Amino acid sequence: MSLIIDCHGHFTTEPSEHHAFRAAQVAYAEGKSSEIPVYPGIPDKQLHDIIEANQLKIQRERGSHVTLLSPRASGMGHHVPGLSVAKEWSRLSNDNVGRIVDMFPDNFAAVCQLPQTVDGDLSVVIEELERCVENGFVGCNLNPDPSGGRWSAPPIYDPWWDPMWEAMVALRIPAMIHVSSSCERCLHMTGAHYINADTAVFMQLIQGDLFERHPEIKLIIPHGGGAAPYHWGRYRGLSIMLEKPGLDTHLMNNVFFDTCVYHQAGIDTLFRVVDIKNILFGSELLGAVKATDPETGYPFDDTKRYIDHLTLDDHQRQAVFEGNARRVYPLLDERLRGRGL
Repeated sequence: MSLIIDCHGHFTTEPSEHHAFRAAQVAYAEGKSSEIPVYPGIPDKQLHDIIEANQLKIQRERGSHVTLLSPRASGMGHHVPGLSVAKEWSRLSNDNVGRIVDMFPDNFAAVCQLPQTVDGDLSVVIEELERCVENGFVGCNLNPDPSGGRWSAPPIYDPWWDPMWEAMVALRIPAMIHVSSSCERCLHMTGAHYINADTAVFMQLIQGDLFERHPEIKLIIPHGGGAAPYHWGRYRGLSIMLEKPGLDTHLMNNVFFDTCVYHQAGIDTLFRVVDIKNILFGSELLGAVKATDPETGYPFDDTKRYIDHLTLDDHQRQAVFEGNARRVYPLLDERLRGRGL
């Protein structure tokens, strides 16, 4: 039986105590409180029941089998000051996801949040990545803009990032490029900041030589690749103007897009423009758009329905729903094989 692997899911149904702790932690980090908060934890039964009633229920209703689950992206909060706060918050958030995977090992695989900060200490980021991989995680979310919309970090092709790329290659871990909260009032978080970042990183990759220096890196640009597939001619032309190789050889052996595009015409365009080998099924399960489309009567983020309406042969469907994810996430493939999947 072919699996349907959703490469983009988040634990977005945390209990209120979890959010209260984070609010207290941020207040402490910003100097608004002198009290160091203590995390209350989420009891096993409560965590189990939350997933059963939400992520797992929707997964079953929509017909997917395995979701790559990471902490809430908007909650990563890399703009919050303090390295110790970032380390504690990432560890707590990742450990909750790890517990969910332990409870439902056939339904979820873990992807980690990283303790990135505006100051940018990558050694701490790599330490957490290594810890998570040792605990069975298969991927990570990497924020190209920890400042939350102010873009103070070096571009993704800058050698400053090289220790991260080297660690990812050594660990055989891909990264989903995913920003967190927006700190700018003019940038709506999910409607502008997320899509802007996806698009900006694609252009950064065109400008640089990242994959010439690190040919084994695999990067997933979510939300359908931002604007990139829908302005493909612009980016092909800019690549020529910058005297770079064609996109197929310059980027597309290393860059992949998910299917978190919430209408049929968008999915149609994505599949017309981008090679099947570069597309991974994703729905952002319980993510940015939790609403029903009045034109169809179905949730906007039920992206499997859009793909089912495409004219794909069995080989293409298997690649999008399973094969590409297993190729891009080698530790996921090993995990699934170990479970007889």
